[in-house]
Amino acid sequence: MKTLKKGPRAKVGIIGGSGLYASDAIKNIRELRLKTPFGAHSGPITLGELDGVACAFLPRHGRGHVLTPTEINQRANMWALKSLGVERVLAFSAVGSLREELSPRMFVFPDQLVDRTKDRIQTFFGNGLVAHVAFNPPFAPGQNEIVFQAARELGIPSVKGGIYCCMEGPAFSTKAESLEHRSAGWSLIGMTAATEAKLAREAELVYSQVAMVTDYDCWKEGEEVNTELVVQNLHANSSNAQRLMRLAVPRIAKAPLEPAFSQALRGALFTSPEARNKATVKKLRLLISKYV
Repeated sequence: MKTLKKGPRAKVGIIGGSGLYASDAIKNIRELRLKTPFGAHSGPITLGELDGVACAFLPRHGRGHVLTPTEINQRANMWALKSLGVERVLAFSAVGSLREELSPRMFVFPDQLVDRTKDRIQTFFGNGLVAHVAFNPPFAPGQNEIVFQAARELGIPSVKGGIYCCMEGPAFSTKAESLEHRSAGWSLIGMTAATEAKLAREAELVYSQVAMVTDYDCWKEGEEVNTELVVQNLHANSSNAQRLMRLAVPRIAKAPLEPAFSQALRGALFTSPEARNKATVKKLRLLISKYV
């Protein structure tokens, strides 16, 4: 492990979900493991270039899928990307569909989020320094639009908009739970986006989500989720994800940063300066140096 001071930098972070553990689109690569105040990140970060754009790829579940959704150290992941100079994140996730029209192997670009997790650490703050960031919208609209249009150009069946419900896992839903989620009007069910998006917001990273549908959860008669089918769809989605990042990353790298994300901590530090825990201020300097 090393602490990175001067050296390799990246502007775009790519997070790979289930079935997407590396990127063959990134060239001139080197691998890094960084020290963070929050422990180890999920796995080696691949640093390199994608069509001239400095990128960092991080496998969310670790290589070989060794971490459950709850075990993922999301604070360390976001901190590591931020320490590399990343300004925006393109995250890929495997999800179940709660709507008939969102069929397996479709890519969905959700615009809303419901958090139903219960065992996650959701913030960098606390211990004498309180921050309350605005979290609506949870996904960057401008960045989502760019990636959505790139997916359509590639002929990937895609839908923009929808509500992503994030559950704890690692077990999939019961049928009763799946039907409840449908009745609430939600579109997708997954296990990682909520914590990741919240911590990305506190790290002032422009964050968008590519939700890759693998199954119909268990609400649809005759098409209940099963491991063999999910794995087949994961492989197909992973191939399309590689194509998409090649086209989309250079485009989002040129886009203006969205202030609701890149300046999320402006006015969000609630603790009065004289009451702030100095040790916590020092610990979080990477995030808050612009404001203290």
